[in-house]
Amino acid sequence: MTKHNVFLLSLGCSKNTVDSERLMAQAEASGITFTETADEADTILINTCAFIEDAKEESIAETLAAIGKKADGKVQRVYMMGCLTELYRKELHEEMEEVDGFFGTRELPEVLAALGAVYREELYDRRSLLTPPHYAYLKIAEGCNRACSFCSIPKIRGRYISQPPEQLLREAALLKSAGVRELNVIAQDISLYGYDLEGKTLLNDLLLRLSDMEFDWIRLFYAYPVGFPLEVIDTMRQRENICNYLDIPLQHCNDRILRSMNRGINKAETIKLIETIREKNPDIRLRTTMIAGYPGETREEFEELLQFVEESRFDRLGCFPYCHEEHAPSYKLEESLSLEEKRERVAELMELQESISAENNRVFEGKTLKVLIDQIEGDTALGRTQYDAPEVDNECMLTINNQPVTVGSFCMAEITDSAAYELHGRVVEAL
Repeated sequence: MTKHNVFLLSLGCSKNTVDSERLMAQAEASGITFTETADEADTILINTCAFIEDAKEESIAETLAAIGKKADGKVQRVYMMGCLTELYRKELHEEMEEVDGFFGTRELPEVLAALGAVYREELYDRRSLLTPPHYAYLKIAEGCNRACSFCSIPKIRGRYISQPPEQLLREAALLKSAGVRELNVIAQDISLYGYDLEGKTLLNDLLLRLSDMEFDWIRLFYAYPVGFPLEVIDTMRQRENICNYLDIPLQHCNDRILRSMNRGINKAETIKLIETIREKNPDIRLRTTMIAGYPGETREEFEELLQFVEESRFDRLGCFPYCHEEHAPSYKLEESLSLEEKRERVAELMELQESISAENNRVFEGKTLKVLIDQIEGDTALGRTQYDAPEVDNECMLTINNQPVTVGSFCMAEITDSAAYELHGRVVEAL
């Protein structure tokens, strides 16, 4: 069986990253080599994303570039896997005959076979990290049971399946032994974790056991607002190594739109949830996501969203223009806004958020915070506080001052200045 040199391009979210890392560990155990660049490879494998239109376009563009390399004789094989092929395998097969194989989101053994590798059940916990070595993601569940009208994830990823706690603890132990200091716990919906295993939430129990493993930081991503186990917020306050941070995508606040989105929550309940979380843990920083331009969203309803964001003072917020997904239930609704109008609303909301973020960040000026160093450039260290997730949140830009800091290490930093999306300061002590 031929062993290939493979260039793996992993697109999309951090959940996709975990899939790619799992594939790499399996393939490497069979003697496959992964290359740093496409030019060193004989095979290009693209783990695609299909979440929004931009992601689909990027996946297609990268595949076309790979096909070009194949036509030029620079690579011999091109494979596609992941979310886009799960949704559009037939169409892709018809449009891109030059691609040597298409694999969905649940076909790891088949991808490995195409690469000349063998899937081994006993290696399931192992991953070859694509992140910097000091942080990693722990995917605690696959799929989604919610039926949000705008989302095609349940169709792409299937029903919600919690990973067994013991398996996650084994995986976490391997990550810890590899030097991971920040563990980012993710799922499409962490709120439901455990219900399919034991008929009740197991999130808090899992979190306590991960905390006992002495990671420096543990961070939580993607809490669905309905059914979120609030005892997790108490645990967060009690355990120093669980970051005071929660990513809780809310999508909107208007009752009519929330009903149409099939979110299972109304505005009053959303406000109560935010208040309860902040009462339980006054030091928490909340990240959320909003959608602007949902079908039928009136100017009045959008202004209600602006007012809600103004009053809620989220620490981190992202906003997307509504994307008319043919595999999502809302596709049957009529679009009422042009892409330009949707983008204008996104810009308006983000402008408001920028002023809120700037105001929220000013409270850190003059304070000394613990910072994890992600990068060093000359005499400047770029890092993050516990309130900031990798790649999406604020950066700390710190003068090193001859302190012995290294990438992946922690330091204490005095914050001297701030802006909407960054803090500035100096390292006062390497930890």
